[in-house]
Amino acid sequence: MTASTASRTGFAYSREQFQQIVEDVLGMARELGASDAGVEVSEGSGISVSVRKGEVEHVERNRDKSVGVSVYLGQRRGNASTSDFSAAALSQTVRAAYDIARFTAEDPAAGLPDADDLASAAEVAQDLDLFHPWALDAETAAELARRAEAAAMVVDKRITNSDGGSVSAQQSHFWAGNSRGFRGGYASSRHSLSVSPIAGKGGDMQRDYWYTSMRDALEMASPESVGRYAAERALSRLKSRKVKTCEVPVLFESPVAAGLLGGFVQGVSGGALYRKASFLQDCLGQPIWADHIDISEDPHERRGKGSAPFDDEGVRTRARQVVEAGVVQGYFLSSYSARKLGMKTTGHAGGSQNLRLTSRLTQPGDHLEQMLRKLHRGLFVTELMGQGVNYVTGDYSRGAAGFWVEDGRIAFPVHEITIASNLRDMLKGVVAVGADAFCMGAKTVGSVLVDRMKLAGT
Repeated sequence: MTASTASRTGFAYSREQFQQIVEDVLGMARELGASDAGVEVSEGSGISVSVRKGEVEHVERNRDKSVGVSVYLGQRRGNASTSDFSAAALSQTVRAAYDIARFTAEDPAAGLPDADDLASAAEVAQDLDLFHPWALDAETAAELARRAEAAAMVVDKRITNSDGGSVSAQQSHFWAGNSRGFRGGYASSRHSLSVSPIAGKGGDMQRDYWYTSMRDALEMASPESVGRYAAERALSRLKSRKVKTCEVPVLFESPVAAGLLGGFVQGVSGGALYRKASFLQDCLGQPIWADHIDISEDPHERRGKGSAPFDDEGVRTRARQVVEAGVVQGYFLSSYSARKLGMKTTGHAGGSQNLRLTSRLTQPGDHLEQMLRKLHRGLFVTELMGQGVNYVTGDYSRGAAGFWVEDGRIAFPVHEITIASNLRDMLKGVVAVGADAFCMGAKTVGSVLVDRMKLAGT
């Protein structure tokens, strides 16, 4: 990315400028006597606009830049950062990181990744098609948000109010390098549109929302379709009621089901494992999910929301099977957490990358209606509230809203209930996964049916 290219894409700095900063900072660290060093320079920009009842409520433009430096003196590490790219500021930042390392206790696990684990020049150069800038101004963004909100408001006269609509266009780029030879970086974008209508009046008011988010704005759903669907969701919740306390099967709607996959990732992530703060301690090679469940990971999916040719440390990323027939095949480890566990990094400094949960029992026709028939009688959850998950014990207790299902059909909406179980039991108790796959963040999963949970109601 040359200076002229940077200007066209909305960035203030070119890749060449970033590359020079990386080389300069590494040279400064070397001159101070660092045994190793790593640096990342980045820039991000974007615009966010929200409207409510047709009026603009919020316009925010963001532009930020940063240089982060890690300096190693043997197994002592210091970190410092700055948003000032001047030579004097960079020198002061490197010195600050060096001084921190001097007075930091030695850590046997500290250090850059092993050279063999770092992405090669060819791997760094992979084009994953992650950058699609959107030349969006405030007026256009506001009009898109208005269209989504207006589409929601005209669906039904029972749509009486709105929490508003919003549009965001964000982009960033970075370049990183370290003293073991790694160099790499890329640009990426993420755009979104959402709306949150309110249905009903008085004590029977209900709110819901919907959104669309893509790396390429041209692939997002239209404002009108987002607005209509959000309105339908809000209307479906009118006349919600409580249900009696019971123990029943629970079907998680696909966007909500992504949270179950997230809970599993938390449990098998290196930080939780080496601290012995995970309900899935020592689960490698163990059957944790139901035996028909597979979880795959593909960090090289084009335009994927979690795609990356290398992780935050410059370690190469690889496609892999995380769970096969219910058995855990791999953890999510950075270089540091891997050393703490006596293992090898899996290239996950920065988190998981494009996970997909599937069931060997799923049929092409297993969309929501069929999943409701499989549920037969129980709770269909469309919203979860609160943070009631203990990742040390696996205990799970969340506020929930959704629908009561009888004879495989939605009977009535429910709210103000709590569902509870243990994540280990829930993962083992998955009896079906729908074909209605939805990508939430970087996790793709259909609706998930769990055999039994406690439901606390009246």
